[in-house]
Amino acid sequence: MRKAAVAGGLGVLAGLTAVGLRAAKAWRDPGRRARLERQARVWRLTARRGLHFAEVKIRGRRATEEERARLEEQFAIRSAEDVAKVLGGMKGAIMKAGQMLSFIADGLPEEAKAALATLQADVPPMAPSLAEGVIREELGTDPEKLFLDWDPIPVAAASIGQVHRAVMPDGRLVAVKVQYPGVDEAIQSDLDNAEFLYNVFAQFALKNLEVKALVDELRERMADELDYRHEAGCQTEFADRYTGHPFIRIPRVVPERSARRVLTSEWVEGMRWEEFLASADQEAKDRAGEVIMRFAQGSIHLHNVFNGDPHPGNYRFHEDGSVTFLDFGLVKKWSAGEFDRLGPVLDAVLAEDPERLVRTSVAANFLAPNHGFDPEFVFEYVRGPYEPYLTDCFTYTREWTGKALQTVIDMQGRYGELIKKLNMPTSYVILDRVVWGVSALLSRLEATNNWRGILAEYREGAPPCTELGHLEAEWRRSVPDEP
Repeated sequence: MRKAAVAGGLGVLAGLTAVGLRAAKAWRDPGRRARLERQARVWRLTARRGLHFAEVKIRGRRATEEERARLEEQFAIRSAEDVAKVLGGMKGAIMKAGQMLSFIADGLPEEAKAALATLQADVPPMAPSLAEGVIREELGTDPEKLFLDWDPIPVAAASIGQVHRAVMPDGRLVAVKVQYPGVDEAIQSDLDNAEFLYNVFAQFALKNLEVKALVDELRERMADELDYRHEAGCQTEFADRYTGHPFIRIPRVVPERSARRVLTSEWVEGMRWEEFLASADQEAKDRAGEVIMRFAQGSIHLHNVFNGDPHPGNYRFHEDGSVTFLDFGLVKKWSAGEFDRLGPVLDAVLAEDPERLVRTSVAANFLAPNHGFDPEFVFEYVRGPYEPYLTDCFTYTREWTGKALQTVIDMQGRYGELIKKLNMPTSYVILDRVVWGVSALLSRLEATNNWRGILAEYREGAPPCTELGHLEAEWRRSVPDEP
């Protein structure tokens, strides 16, 4: 017996020793060590948030409804702060995950919004020597030889790369986006570990959001973002499409200074989001909101393509009322007939026809034929994000967006069972990101307009309903052969 115990103990010790040796070997591999460190940070985050949530549930059993609401609010605030602290220092897919879901902040308490807002800010840049090394590897020589002037200090740093200001030999001022060295490996590691990302998103989305479809879409789209040649192609298509447009601007790519990990574009002056928000009057904000909406709806309905990252940092506002759109790494293109499934459902919502909505949703396989829900109940839920298009004048507010978004994502609320039975293909998930992302932006602008009329221009070919609509219609007539 004792011998068996000793033998067993030695076997366990040998096993632990082997594990330790493997761990030590893994730790000596810098790439593998970085992956383990990233995963450990998220595992610790997941454990903390899980224990806190369990505590909230236990305390909530004996609490009044008011006390339970207060506990859940505090959980949301502490979760947002914890997530922002952990993810804010992690470049790559994890940081992008946080940014992509930051639009849910409008459905959270003010303190949680403030915490998650930090994920939209610039992240710490890489050393100048590292950026220069990437340029040498991609373009064959030092930046000082490629550009008449090169600023080694970046003007912006984000989840995948950072931007430097430079001057071309012909005098053109350009923005040079340089990918962080090794970020492609980190991202690929993240993307390969789906369960890892599910956990990250689950903590970020707190307890109310089904995250699997979001993660699956992110994994599919993020691979495109790693190759700046893909982004350069998308940006060039948008620039061609909007050449000469009266109020939408897209910077041109400089192909001879672009490669897989370097993207050079025309430099754009203009007010950043926070500066514009602080200084513009309401008339200018209404106009900017309309420009953002027209860019999104025009791209979707006229060109079957849209930029899937309505992030505050991706806009520059100009004195003449035009807006420049930046960053085309996360672009979704509808394949032939792909958007046709959604069209009849949208038409039913806009017509405020519950019976037709259910019928088209079943036909599109968004709802099972035997779903068992009353059409009025389904319409009540689905109409939420489309309320601005059901009237001739609507003002976006943060309060409206917060309540509407919370209703849509709350799987434990009134519509929880319906949400669970909705079958939304992953190809539409990123469109949801655009819808809510634009809504969040317009809410911060408190933009007022005839959004129904604007949408009808693009979906139905209706006559222009605003001054900008007339300007765009005139421009379109001058370019009959749009790309």
